[in-house]
This record gives sequence, C-alpha cells and structure tokens, in this order.
Amino acid sequence: MDIKTFGVVGAGQMGNGIAQVAAMSGLDVIMSDIAAEFVERGLEIIQKNLHRGVEKGKVTVETMNGVLGRITASVDIEDMASADFVVEAATEHEPIKFQIFEDLDRICASQVILATNTSSIPIGRVAAHTKRPDKIIGMHFMNPAPVMKLVEVIRALATSEETFKTTWDLAVRFGKTPAEANDYPGFIANRILMPMINEAVYCLYQDVGSREDIDTVMKLGANHPMGPLALADLIGLDTCLAIMDTLFDGFKDSKYRPCPLLRKYVEAGWLGRKTGRGFYEYP
Repeated sequence: MDIKTFGVVGAGQMGNGIAQVAAMSGLDVIMSDIAAEFVERGLEIIQKNLHRGVEKGKVTVETMNGVLGRITASVDIEDMASADFVVEAATEHEPIKFQIFEDLDRICASQVILATNTSSIPIGRVAAHTKRPDKIIGMHFMNPAPVMKLVEVIRALATSEETFKTTWDLAVRFGKTPAEANDYPGFIANRILMPMINEAVYCLYQDVGSREDIDTVMKLGANHPMGPLALADLIGLDTCLAIMDTLFDGFKDSKYRPCPLLRKYVEAGWLGRKTGRGFYEYP
C-alpha cells in the first residue's frame, strides 16, 4: 500500500508526537482535534521539540521547516478523508474512541487502515465498531513518541496479514523497532509497566517510603532511567488509572486493582506534569 498522507486524530501528548514522527519520515500529515486551541498547542510542542533539536545540532533548520510544512492542522475529522493511513490518539476513554472509529469508518476510503494508539483497550473491541475489522490494528507508540524506539503492533482476531505487515513496515519507516503483541488488555508494555507503577503508588500510600526514596530505589536498584512515580507524572495519572481500570475489568484479578491514592489524585485533578501537580510539583 502506498502511504503518502498520514492522519492523526488527537493533538495531545501522544498525538503531536506521532504527527512529528510521521512528518520527519517524509509523509504529509493531517493532525486533527476537536478544538483549535488543542491543535495549536500540539503544533507549538512540535515546534519546540524541533527547535531543541536544532539547538543540539541534531536537526537542521531546513529539516525543521520541512517537517512543519508537511503538517496540516484540522479541527474537522472529515478532513481524514484525504489520509491513506490513520492513527487515533485520543484520550483513553472507550466511548470517545468508539465514536472516532465509527466516524473514521464512514469518512475514510475502504482500503484505509485505521490504527489505534490505545494503551490498553483490546483492539477487537475497537474493531467491532467498524465495518472493516480486517483493517483495524493497534499501533502503540511509547511516550515521548519522537524519542522512544518501541512501537507495539497488536492485531485483533479479524486483522488481516496485509494490515499487520503494512503497519509493521510503517513503524520501521518511522525509525522505530516494532514488537508484536497479542490482543489482551494492556498488551505487553502496560501489562508489565502499570502494575509496577501502581505498586509504587501503594508504597507511597502505605508509607513504605517517600516519593523520592521510592523513585531512587528503582532508579539505582533496578537501573531505571526514571522512577515509577515520576514516570506516572509524565504519562499522566488519569491515563495510568484508565489503564489499571481496563486491566482490572478485563482480568477480574485483584492484582490489577488501582491504588486508592491514584484514584484520589485523579479526582483532585492532580494528573502530573500536564496539570503542574501529580506525585511531584511542576511550577
């Protein structure tokens, strides 16, 4: 399949990163969201990332201008009619994702692959909301997408081999290392990562250690580049909670029960870096 125009639905933390990656690979990109302010913020973040690359000598000014010139901002999902491949990167909330896929299924040409960047929701559940289940797949980028090399590629029961191969090859074109995961809640990455983060929250909740000591133990004891609580703040505590809820609902196993402190922080609006307060403060 010849992919020239790449669509991204969602201009938030993951969406703008995926759009940047696609544009840097030479594709024309349509990045859409429900409001102009969200798209503008996404474009600003891409511009800042590229400026930082220029300052460090990793990106030329010509490359930066070329990347920005290949990204078209949109507040109308109908513009995805021009895309050859679409990735949904909206909030981790099933009804929102299902509605997006129903819309994309109606808007996009029949041969277009529709991928979801969901962190944990089973792909088959998403595919059931379309009339093209063979062309629905999970393409799970890690955060931050421009930096992290991994892309989980997850096929549902009905996903065709052609859809899988096209998505895998696209990840390679993006300079990523794809890994195949089967369609279970959380896939591989978050089925392992999120319970670890959740357990770190329990350590804080039960006063096993301070936030700093918990993160220091995992950084120095397990050689992690970032402690689990700081990582949760980077991911977004609302996203962490949504993934834990999906794991708990999917497996009905108490080991996936979200820590009450995690839920309490989310209910208070302490979502991490994006709100200026999570387990740490971000002035």
